[in-house]
Amino acid sequence: MEKQLPLSFDNTAIAFEHKTDRALKKADFLFSNIGKPWLVKLGAVLTPLAFKLRLPVKGIIKHTIFDQFCGGENLQEAAHTAQVLGKYHVGAALDYGVEAMEGEENYDHAVPEFIRAIEYAAGNPNIPFIAIKVTGFARFGLLEKLHSGQTLNAAEQQEFERVRGRIKTIAETAAKHKTGLLIDAEESWIQQPVDDLADEMMHLCNRQQVIVYNTFQLYRHDRLEFLKASFNKAQQQGYLLGAKLVRGAYMEKERKRAGELHYPSPIQPHKAATDKDYNEAVTFCIDRLDKLAVFIGTHNEQSCMLAARLLDAKGLPHNHPHVNFSQLLGMSDNITFNLAHAGYHVSKYLPYGPVKDVMPYLIRRAQENTSISGQMGRELSLIRKELKRRAVR
Repeated sequence: MEKQLPLSFDNTAIAFEHKTDRALKKADFLFSNIGKPWLVKLGAVLTPLAFKLRLPVKGIIKHTIFDQFCGGENLQEAAHTAQVLGKYHVGAALDYGVEAMEGEENYDHAVPEFIRAIEYAAGNPNIPFIAIKVTGFARFGLLEKLHSGQTLNAAEQQEFERVRGRIKTIAETAAKHKTGLLIDAEESWIQQPVDDLADEMMHLCNRQQVIVYNTFQLYRHDRLEFLKASFNKAQQQGYLLGAKLVRGAYMEKERKRAGELHYPSPIQPHKAATDKDYNEAVTFCIDRLDKLAVFIGTHNEQSCMLAARLLDAKGLPHNHPHVNFSQLLGMSDNITFNLAHAGYHVSKYLPYGPVKDVMPYLIRRAQENTSISGQMGRELSLIRKELKRRAVR
């Protein structure tokens, strides 16, 4: 049996091998400022205004926050970033980060962008995954109506058939090229039709191998049971489950809406409950790798270490084909690159698109980072540890 390398998330020499001193210093500056909530709130208001007034801010944004968290302005630039990551055995999950404009014509025009990305990925072993959001191909109000169980009128039924057709075209293209398709989770009040579409595409494409993955947000208190139900459904209907595990990205919005509309919040009561369910979901999946594939999307070191130790305990190889780890580009490099160095399959989520168009994504990243307890402090301490190490070489 091939010797498997030990794993540590504290090795900054491995974590930042891909970054120059200059790039590390820029990251230090950026995370220092992202850690200031007042500055992030101000930027969230002023940046869209600056673009609207056509002020010359693109260059500043591109060379700071965009460079840190985005792979490029187009597919070619993103592919170059993926190539750089590939030198360190890190893959890329391409994520077209442009927030879709509503309208049937816009939804139709979005499909070829993802087809191009899949076809490009097919010839590039560094790009094993493509990510999509159903809201990029469907009207929010339509999904909301479906989720609430209301009956669609004839025009709405036709509208949803067009949505299904767009997703099916992308899923079938992914299956043809054997590229993983990650269907992202959405807000809880539109999630049911997203789950239904994901199940349908898994039934269609996951007969022999896992192509399509649904996303399970474990910061919701009902998602661990839903993961188990999804697995049972896949077993009963004869397909393999693809499970992308995340904690979640809409916590403040979810709690605010629940409070305003006076219904019980779908969110876990505290972080410990989220962590418990997430780790149980990881264990559940790794116990069933002959019947599912898991995509472990987290910046939590304990959850990643748990998954790694479970593989070791079962005598399974680090590069098991049904286990993939992932972190966002520009964050938690200590997890990503140390996992890759120890032989695990790991990818960076790689958003791309024109600077102006991916600003909503970048603003969300900054806002999420300020709300994650200890995340900025951890990023900064690791960067400064590496800068100090390099200074005394």
